[in-house]
Amino acid sequence: MKISTNWPKIAVLVLLAGSAVIFLFELIDPPGDSTRTDISIPKLTALAEKGEKAFVTNCATCHGVNAVGTDKGPPLVHDIYNPGHHADVAFYLAAKNGVRQHHWPFGNMPPQPQVSEADLEAILKYVRELQVANGITSRPHKM
Repeated sequence: MKISTNWPKIAVLVLLAGSAVIFLFELIDPPGDSTRTDISIPKLTALAEKGEKAFVTNCATCHGVNAVGTDKGPPLVHDIYNPGHHADVAFYLAAKNGVRQHHWPFGNMPPQPQVSEADLEAILKYVRELQVANGITSRPHKM
């Protein structure tokens, strides 16, 4: 096998192998830590305070106290959930319809039919206020 005549084939194989390694790494090791405990807790607005109560009742079992994540679900105070990547509607749809696993290795999130629209609005306000207090703001999504 002459390298000079087969270098395009070799280059393609190397690129495919490298892509497979990167894909597997992302699958096994999702972006960043799945939990943090060093978050800043801001003074919450009245709506966010209601959201905190609803979050504790409906979401904290999986997403952790103050949305820092647990071994059952991802942190929502994480840059991957900035509004430019996960708009507010994504949270509404996740609660209403559930969501398939796509960033973290926790499995699919089931629908949460017990959470009302009003509670969802308050929960989202709470999560967004926590995010802003921790430097997570809207950035354009890049694929």
